Amino acid sequence: MYWRLFERKQSGIRWLIAGLGNPGMKYEATRHNMGFMALDAIAQEKGVRVDRAKFQGLTASAKFGDEQVLLLKPQTFMNLSGNSIAQAARYYKIPAEQVIVLCDDITLAPGTIRLRDKGSAGGHNGLKSIISCLGSDRFLRIRIGIGGDAPTGDELVDYVLGRPSFADMEAVRARYSDIAAAAELMVRGEFGLAQSKYNGKGTR
Repeated sequence: MYWRLFERKQSGIRWLIAGLGNPGMKYEATRHNMGFMALDAIAQEKGVRVDRAKFQGLTASAKFGDEQVLLLKPQTFMNLSGNSIAQAARYYKIPAEQVIVLCDDITLAPGTIRLRDKGSAGGHNGLKSIISCLGSDRFLRIRIGIGGDAPTGDELVDYVLGRPSFADMEAVRARYSDIAAAAELMVRGEFGLAQSKYNGKGTR
């Protein structure tokens, strides 16, 4: 009990950035794992590896300006992402408004990102789980486009669990620096600026 309180006090962690995806080689580099890949890109830029097992996920801490931030990749599979995120948020007493979620978005074309500060899950089961477990929809999101010519109905599952084309993946990778910069602004409390600078389509 006391060591947990000591760790919490010493960490200074007040923000959480979580990338969503499914664990395991089977799902590596699939469209539904765009959140994992974007978080890894942020971690690489910060010089850390998201590899410490905690909160039913893999974690690392990184410095964003004056803030110490927990980076988290839930290992619960997408539909239960909220379990891991809520556990970490409760431990560090992080309010929903200081949680940033990176996830794929079927309604956006590759190379497009959309920043939101609240809202419904929009059919995304990972976001639905987070809303349920946090008891709030007022967490920040960076949604990463995987759509464009995506199919509908039963074929949609195969699409999101499939791997993107080389061109589509390059379009996403080209936005990694924007995603990292947007997250940095969010942590600094400048969500509006992040939204105005980085919402929309990047250059392919």
